[in-house]
Amino acid sequence: MSIRIIMQAALLTFAMTAAAQSVEKTYKSTSYGNPISPCVFCADPTALVHGGRLYVYGTNDHQQFLANNKSGSNGYGAIKSLVVFSTDDMMNWTFHGTIDVGTVCGSWCGQSWAPSAVWRQKADGTEEFFIYFANGGGSVGVIRGATPIGPFKSPRSSALITHGMAGVDPCNWVFDPGVVIDGNGTGWIAFGGGDPQATGSKLMPGNSRIAKLKSTMTALDGAAVNLPAPYLFEASELNMMDGRFVYTYNTSWSDRNDWSSYAKRGSNAAPSSCSMCYMVTDNPLDPDAWEYRGEYFANPGSFGFGYGNNHTHLQKYEDNYYLFYHSMVLEQNMKTGASGFRSIGVNKATVNESTQRVGKVTATNNGPAGIRNLNPFLLQQAETMSTAGGVSYENFTNITKVPSVNKLGNDASKNLQVKMNAGAWTMVRKADFGKQGVGSFMLRAKGKGVLEIRLGSQTAKPAARLEFSSTTFKEHILDIDTTAFSGVRNVFFVFTEATNVQFDAWQFFEKSTEGIYHAEMLQNGSSRRYDLSGRHLPGTRRQRGLGIEQRVDANGLKHNRKVAASR
Repeated sequence: MSIRIIMQAALLTFAMTAAAQSVEKTYKSTSYGNPISPCVFCADPTALVHGGRLYVYGTNDHQQFLANNKSGSNGYGAIKSLVVFSTDDMMNWTFHGTIDVGTVCGSWCGQSWAPSAVWRQKADGTEEFFIYFANGGGSVGVIRGATPIGPFKSPRSSALITHGMAGVDPCNWVFDPGVVIDGNGTGWIAFGGGDPQATGSKLMPGNSRIAKLKSTMTALDGAAVNLPAPYLFEASELNMMDGRFVYTYNTSWSDRNDWSSYAKRGSNAAPSSCSMCYMVTDNPLDPDAWEYRGEYFANPGSFGFGYGNNHTHLQKYEDNYYLFYHSMVLEQNMKTGASGFRSIGVNKATVNESTQRVGKVTATNNGPAGIRNLNPFLLQQAETMSTAGGVSYENFTNITKVPSVNKLGNDASKNLQVKMNAGAWTMVRKADFGKQGVGSFMLRAKGKGVLEIRLGSQTAKPAARLEFSSTTFKEHILDIDTTAFSGVRNVFFVFTEATNVQFDAWQFFEKSTEGIYHAEMLQNGSSRRYDLSGRHLPGTRRQRGLGIEQRVDANGLKHNRKVAASR
């Protein structure tokens, strides 16, 4: 392993004056954690944990937003893809792009809404990731992948659940799947919604179903059965807690005049309109075995985030439970005149697993506290951010303004970069520079521009400034003032000048104990792999999910690329 010594030709100090260029506006405050994305409309969240990271999937509302030319109302009809985000600190979120479900599944798939994601490790050690989705309001589909971000394929030539299948009818809307794998490895799926059946009532609409899945996870094992959820309207999800099934769902907007007639209401008050409620059981196929537990999350409009529909997912991550939901807060902040375009938020939830009790959750702008600081000395992707200004969904490469064109296909994160215009910026929260000091900084980008690294605010005086120019992706290295970077700071990457700039990755390097600024460089012809957090993966360690491969070619040129899981 050779060491490259970086020339200190561009050393900068705090005495630098702030750049004259103005910075772009953000629609998510730099002090807020919600929504998780500052620029992507997405909804109906679900999540899974894999390889130490939390992956969140959602309905791609932004596809409809672009199809509407960023105006009008969200009719959902153009949405044929899902979005993917991940985090390991609950503050900074990596956008992995989209999964083009319509292309994966083919002609039978008209839409992809309200995903539910699970994964398992098979007896032979291989891993499978399943995403179930609503194909409009008439059927449920499934796709399968080898990693959390793909590539995904369709294991079927048709939908998984349709009208006419055993136990499904009468069910107005065959959609909004919620899937869980129990302690025995058996998969279960809940689904359904809509206005009351002719034989139903406002209290018991009769539209919720649950069924067992076959061992393949891609077919039903027997007939679906009724799940008697009071005031059910949509948004089914399933969890397992201490061996029991926990079913969550969204209630209707109807009046609650018949609440007193519900024998299983217990001490629970009638749920508020379009709220989230839950039920528990030991035997999911016995309708009489379900116990109603009440409301745990009111409509986000109750918290000032705009009234609309409601859809949540409870997820345990590193011993804490979090509630993911959607709201209209980003749409409200953007003030485009469009309506019905949702954004995913998250807040910590109080859950007692042994009693399967879920405390009421309040939606807040602040979101949850971080569970660890970001390590700036690991390779970080440009798509990882807490918030940003001047960055929009279509500024990510391989995602276009034309919704019918998506170059990503079935892999959610192939060579994704962020296009940066003059004044655009991204921010990461709570980067921990420690006490030793910073020696140098690496920007991986192409194009011609000026990057200013600012601490604490997007308008602060720059702590470092890098001019760069390249027609291909290259690592641009800068020596920086060690005194400017110490402790835990919010870091802003502000591009004050930018011509055809694509921002791909960045990394700081610590100052050596000898006082020499250096960064490790690979020998010619060698390569190293990192996970999405930038942690080096030794050759003996199996990579799970997406990774980063750094390679030096025979000419000594360094290359980075995103790679799928190693096998």
